[in-house]
Amino acid sequence: VSLDLIKIDKKKGGSTEDSTLIRGIVLDKEVVHPGMPKRVEKAKVAILDAALEVEKPEISAKISITSPDQIKSFLDEEAMYLKEMVDKLASIGANVVICQKGIDDVAQHFLAKRGILAVRRVKRSDIEKLEKALGARIISSVKDASPEDLGYAELVEERRIGNDKMVFIEGAKNPKAVNILLRGSNDMALDEAERSINDALHSLRNILMEPMIVPGGGAIELELAMRLREYARSVGGKEQLAIEAYADALEEIPMILAETAGLEPIASLMELRARHAKGLTNCGVDAIGGKIVDDMLALNVVEPVRVKRQVFKSATEAATAVLKIDDLIAASQLKGGEKGAGGSAGSEEGAGGMPGGMGGMPGM
Repeated sequence: VSLDLIKIDKKKGGSTEDSTLIRGIVLDKEVVHPGMPKRVEKAKVAILDAALEVEKPEISAKISITSPDQIKSFLDEEAMYLKEMVDKLASIGANVVICQKGIDDVAQHFLAKRGILAVRRVKRSDIEKLEKALGARIISSVKDASPEDLGYAELVEERRIGNDKMVFIEGAKNPKAVNILLRGSNDMALDEAERSINDALHSLRNILMEPMIVPGGGAIELELAMRLREYARSVGGKEQLAIEAYADALEEIPMILAETAGLEPIASLMELRARHAKGLTNCGVDAIGGKIVDDMLALNVVEPVRVKRQVFKSATEAATAVLKIDDLIAASQLKGGEKGAGGSAGSEEGAGGMPGGMGGMPGM
């Protein structure tokens, strides 16, 4: 599942409720010629990554013109070349042309006469999304274009959004790329909407990649903590202390949620432990309602397993890295202390006298 195939555009104006999903692509461009149609239904779209212009020679050249008739002939030849390109596009059935590069003024004139809507200088990323959305093929050479290269859209229309004009290409039959147009009263609202959409899309992608969920609200952390403590009792030794410390860390999540919801964190933790001990494994904190509930799944408060696993993995790796650094610092300090003790001790008696003196303190 590639989120790169979902294009997100932001336009100031309106409210966030005016945001829409377009089964196609929106181009932040306008129709290139005033004589062209602004609306085309049942559009057959030609997507070009070649310019509708007279190609410039790769090497510099000079043309010797001795009369006005020669200038006219030269310009007529250029116009004929551009007309042939437009005629070719019209002959394969294209009534919309989306061009990554430029469109000559003369070509625009011929396109307008043919009733073809055209947009130029479209970003490469948008061209590639259009190809997938419309089921088209990008045309690199107009003379080799065929009807099979065209994409289909129910509607192509230029619309005014806020102070700008945009071209909507929508109604694709089976789009492999889509567009979300976000609206908002200011930049802050638009940025917040974009963050929310991105979070939702990533969550959806994770669910599709691994369709498994766990209850939220701290329920999974509390249940894992209880099971880790049960396991720790069977281990013993220093490992038991480490496992119990990990369980304590997991319980911080429901405690923080409870405090955020206005509950007393310690009392909430005790209540959660008691309910989980009774087998209510989905019991967690309802942060919105400000209470402990028996089943977070019933409230649709869930988290993807893929995300939760990564959270635990990343947190564990971070804690392990910190502990390793702490061990290195402690070892370094111990080494320095040994050197200092060896240098200051004048005799074996002086070096060994302190422990004996310290040992006498409890008897005081």
